[in-house]
Amino acid sequence: MNNFWQKLNKPFFVLAPMADVTDASFRQIIAKYSRHGEDGGGPDVFWTEFVAADGLMSPGREVLRHDLKFGGNEHPIVAQLFGAHPDKMEGAARLCQELGFDGIDINMGCPDKSIEKQGAGACMMKNPDVAREIIRAAKRGAPNLPISVKTRIGYNKNELDTWIPEVLAENIQALTVHCRTRKEMSKVPARWEHVREAVAIRDRLGVETLILGNGDVKDIADAKQKVDETGCDGVMLGRAIFGNPWLFDQHRTEVTKEEKIRVMVEHTKLYEQMLGGIKSFAIMKKHYKAYVNGFDGAMELREKFMQCENASEVEAVANAYFEGK
Repeated sequence: MNNFWQKLNKPFFVLAPMADVTDASFRQIIAKYSRHGEDGGGPDVFWTEFVAADGLMSPGREVLRHDLKFGGNEHPIVAQLFGAHPDKMEGAARLCQELGFDGIDINMGCPDKSIEKQGAGACMMKNPDVAREIIRAAKRGAPNLPISVKTRIGYNKNELDTWIPEVLAENIQALTVHCRTRKEMSKVPARWEHVREAVAIRDRLGVETLILGNGDVKDIADAKQKVDETGCDGVMLGRAIFGNPWLFDQHRTEVTKEEKIRVMVEHTKLYEQMLGGIKSFAIMKKHYKAYVNGFDGAMELREKFMQCENASEVEAVANAYFEGK
């Protein structure tokens, strides 16, 4: 097995998989402006948006395969899959290995009701036997790739003592713990003492699985502090990437509003170029609130961007703003 996890320097900082956020276009922008692969740059690992294993094995698979597109400058990159049918997971994992991914991650924490109705995501915490079979199926499908899992501390309450040993028993390479329950969604602050608890469970069991913490991490400095406090091997950053593709560049201390607007235009053009015929332009607009804020006139300017219907209009609004300053 080509296990990239063992080659990472600790602590490492990785990009969270976020549906309709960390798509192929945004990852390219992040790779460029966080200086991925360079000294002090990152992220150390990329994740795709999560993709349905069942869908990848269905007649409509070609649409979903757009979510598995990635560039040669994104390695190591992990494909995140979800599903509750071992045969479909095995086939999807096989496809990911053929596509050249460096690893496969299985989502066992998503609280979306439509995902749970399929028996996947956070529902896995209720069915550890199925969860373990899904991991084994992914290993059968992609024997050359390391398998990891992203989950939560429990379904309705903290169940780390019973849930984590089940997952770790399958000898996965990495485990990301989002330190809230499924019931809590993201409505309460993340409690990082539970990451420390997961590390202790791992150590007590004597396995070598890497533990990553996830939840409410503001920036790399905050991530480093959380590593010191919990003893985890790495940290996954999610929402902090909104409007901040420089997030993983540890040498970058300040970004001007002009830079943010110019990169937002670049991001929009790339989104339209790569995904324009596949995804709604409204998805791209979700980024504008994060890119355009924190300065006088930001709300008015953002409203103009939100009225745009394509990248050309966004660029025109930006140019008018720069010319009128």
